[in-house]
Amino acid sequence: MKRTRIAAATTVIALTLTGCLAGEADDGGQAGGEELAVDFATYNPLSLIIREQGWLEDALADEGVNVTWTQSAGSNKANELLRSGELDVGSTAGSAALLARANGSPIRTIDIYSQPEWSALVTLPGSGIDEVTDLRGRSIAATKGTDPYFFLLQSLLEAGVDPDEVTIQNLQHADGNTALQNGSVDAWSGLDPIMAAAEQEGSELFYRNVDFNTYGFLNAREDFLENEPELAQTVVDTYEYARAWAQEHPDETVAILADVAGIETSVAETVITERSNLDVDPAPGQAQLDVLTTIGPMLVETGDVAEQSQIDEALETLLDDSLVSEADPDSIAAVAEGGS
Repeated sequence: MKRTRIAAATTVIALTLTGCLAGEADDGGQAGGEELAVDFATYNPLSLIIREQGWLEDALADEGVNVTWTQSAGSNKANELLRSGELDVGSTAGSAALLARANGSPIRTIDIYSQPEWSALVTLPGSGIDEVTDLRGRSIAATKGTDPYFFLLQSLLEAGVDPDEVTIQNLQHADGNTALQNGSVDAWSGLDPIMAAAEQEGSELFYRNVDFNTYGFLNAREDFLENEPELAQTVVDTYEYARAWAQEHPDETVAILADVAGIETSVAETVITERSNLDVDPAPGQAQLDVLTTIGPMLVETGDVAEQSQIDEALETLLDDSLVSEADPDSIAAVAEGGS
């Protein structure tokens, strides 16, 4: 059963521009019964599809489960909501999930929703910034605890620029773009789809490196996984059905992103077709460990994590492929297509 949420989308668009989204809940019109709290995020296209189509609500209708949707404005906000218990399942970049787990957040990654190139370094024409070394003595906006922040750190270290040689302003993604446009900062470590929209309007992506982008991680609280394993399995089943649906319906996927993010269709098409690899192995495993093992020591060096032992423990305990290995997207297809 497809659900059209024009009024809700309008509210989301307005809030996206101000970066004030985390904690805004939408219960999908249901009331009473057991609760399932999940997030949707413009950096997670599969979450947008699932929310728009109402597949989770339909799959859980007979169980009396009330699905509550909350928008995450960034990985840092999703992590805050998971840690506080306001979310059962939330979307982050891999680097952000590692940071949260290493600092004691009891989460596990249950699905890989994409392998994106969603971060790059952005400036305005005429800024005099053509490469990373030009950032010395400059101010850069970045959202701490998210992939763009870690993209920035990796870029600086690769270029031989000490992070102490720049000023990093900790701003939420949308606010970082605003600061760049109004001249409050010299550069911005951007995130799609806001970044793609800014690029179309004239901003310049002066440094890109797909290898510095970590995967899209779908995370769940450990107590939720222990207490509600069937609900958790239904979430993963739905994600795997949505993955196949997105690849079969690229135009609809683009339209959904454009609607929720309040961006032009051409911008959404860039994000989906050029910078979002949804056809990725959904099972959290070695590919993600390889990326996170590289980032881990950096978190210690910058003081984001106190000790390397915390990174090591997080790498050993973060990833959980058990739900993906048992995923049954056909069970959601039966609901979505009106079956029993």
